[in-house]
Amino acid sequence: MNHNKFETKLKSNGSGFKELFLRNPNNPILTANDWPYPAHTVFNPGVTIFHGKVLLLARVEDRRGFSHLTKAISEDGVGNWQIDAVPTLEPDLDNHPEERWGIEDPRISWLGELDKWAITYTAYSRGGPLVAMALTDDFVNFNRIGPVMPPEDKDAALFPRRINGKWALIHRPIVTNYVPGAHIWLSYSDDLVHWSNGRVLMYARRGGWWDGGKIGLCAPPLETAEGWLMIYHGVRHTAAGAIYRLGLALLDLEDPLKVLRRSDEWVFGPVTPYERQGDVADVVFPGGWVLDDTTGLLKMYYGGADTCIALATASIGDLLEYLRKCPEPKNEVNY
Repeated sequence: MNHNKFETKLKSNGSGFKELFLRNPNNPILTANDWPYPAHTVFNPGVTIFHGKVLLLARVEDRRGFSHLTKAISEDGVGNWQIDAVPTLEPDLDNHPEERWGIEDPRISWLGELDKWAITYTAYSRGGPLVAMALTDDFVNFNRIGPVMPPEDKDAALFPRRINGKWALIHRPIVTNYVPGAHIWLSYSDDLVHWSNGRVLMYARRGGWWDGGKIGLCAPPLETAEGWLMIYHGVRHTAAGAIYRLGLALLDLEDPLKVLRRSDEWVFGPVTPYERQGDVADVVFPGGWVLDDTTGLLKMYYGGADTCIALATASIGDLLEYLRKCPEPKNEVNY
């Protein structure tokens, strides 16, 4: 079955559920075969608009098993990608030993106050994965801030502006005390280097929930008139392995620790062959999205099965309408 026919079948499955995200018929839009140098897989890109074009900062895994980041730029965000001939950002072991086993899964936030983009990414250190950060104004030269969270921590992104005078970072530490498990946290900083006041923002639900195993941020939060729109991944562990699906939440604009709405159901999950078959089966993992303010169309770029890059689109109005009907979340640990 070709991808166009598969998508038509998804939209007309008779379930009564309106699909909020529609896959692009050209999916997957980028694979290792498109890369100008040898690569094993390309996936989980960070995304932004750069000089009016869509810029992806893709995670590229080499044939050793280590990852680096490479940018690809397109006028329409679908085809004719201009891909750097060499890695754009790769581990710097001399100055940043925490990047020993690669850098992964970037998220990109435009910080208007600094007139720079902030890239948060996972650096894989001897002690485990940690959150690192770099700043750039051209995606050629990068000012590495270095680690901003100790291991084990990942799935981090900055809010694009200060909130109550402080920078805010969503991240996902693994802790063994306080609230054991893989939950989404929020921390604050005055200088982007030193972070404190970390608190759980959203708990992984327990039991049979689709997000009962662990949760983590996907794309950076998007500011809307109704609140910060957040998309996150949830993991359910089954007898056949883990399944990564996506849910939505809405955070208060001036107090993002206040979760206004959270979807009980997952809204996007692995169903197509390029999402179900690959290095890691049954994974959809978006690292970024871009919004056309004129049309309200949201483009979400995601990794499929840790092997390729795909695109799905949604109406920002549809997402907010859906969230208005979602319940106010319970904030107990035993959700």
